[in-house]
Amino acid sequence: MAKFHELTVGALDHDTSESVVVSFDVPDSLKDSFAFTPGQYLTLRAELSGEDTRRSYSICSGPGEPLRVGIKRVAGGRFSTFAKEQLAVGDTLQVMAPTGRFIRAETSKPSHHVAFAAGSGITPILSILTHVLEERPEDRCTLFYGNRALGGVMFLDALHRLKDRHMRRLRIFHCLSREASDVPLLQGRLDAERVEALAKAGLVEAADVDVAYLCGPGSMIDEVSQGLASLGVPDERVRFERFDTGARHGPAEDHGPGTKTPAAPSVGGGEVEVEVVLDGHRRRFTMAAGQSVIEAGAEAGVELPWSCGGGMCSTCRCRLVAGEAEMKLNYSLEPWELERGYVLACQSMPKSERLVLDFDEQ
Repeated sequence: MAKFHELTVGALDHDTSESVVVSFDVPDSLKDSFAFTPGQYLTLRAELSGEDTRRSYSICSGPGEPLRVGIKRVAGGRFSTFAKEQLAVGDTLQVMAPTGRFIRAETSKPSHHVAFAAGSGITPILSILTHVLEERPEDRCTLFYGNRALGGVMFLDALHRLKDRHMRRLRIFHCLSREASDVPLLQGRLDAERVEALAKAGLVEAADVDVAYLCGPGSMIDEVSQGLASLGVPDERVRFERFDTGARHGPAEDHGPGTKTPAAPSVGGGEVEVEVVLDGHRRRFTMAAGQSVIEAGAEAGVELPWSCGGGMCSTCRCRLVAGEAEMKLNYSLEPWELERGYVLACQSMPKSERLVLDFDEQ
């Protein structure tokens, strides 16, 4: 089971007027637990206004750097506002060990890594590209980074430093949607049309893309994926992670299009018996109509693993051993996982009078 550990905030860097980079001091006893693969994220937890609040943020650290996450303040975002305005060096936060499958691809030959990021979607991309450039001296990287204006670009200085260290192996193109650009090709949003224009200009060639990383809002992911597909980039070379679905905040990994299904009807309008396997123990509780498994478990004093609560991360992934359930949203499980009976507990609505969910079977 994914567990929280208490970490101290070692440093804060207010990267832009709307973002902050949080560095954590990791004690020697937890070094192994917090070893990460570039592209993974941390789930942070704090009690804000009396409410258990959890959000997931991608790791932006390069090789040998302190464990860091980048947080961009979202309008109305409880945790991001707290982090930007109130969090201080020396404070402690509950932090879950790194997780996530939007990770750096391991290639067997010198490769070209092409990344498309929008807004705070640069966070895992920065970690991935930094590790590639520092650890694979024969690889090349290209980054297309979309923002509204240059003043709001996260990690701008860090990107410049990375470019200076690897001038022959890293290309960076800033696409600005609300600020004039001297290069018309880079004026506007990252979408399918932009990808086509970049290809016509010779900046993207399907045969030269060994792996593509896409990270940002769902609309950008869909558009750029479509553009790459039209160029002939095979699906298996494209990895992506959504940072929102249009309704929720918080990074969440995604390796396929979101699957939306209607809420399952209640079972006779009554309660459902739920049995969960967690850390080798079996716990039972009842679930009322309209509740999620996570909510019902919390009411019964059973703390189940969860993070985003919106179907975008896979922290609450479990296997449906018995019974029937239907997910309202799925932005993280791949087709093979669905075929093997895996579900997201935060989105699972029962269609039978009994559910058995195994959180240990990974």
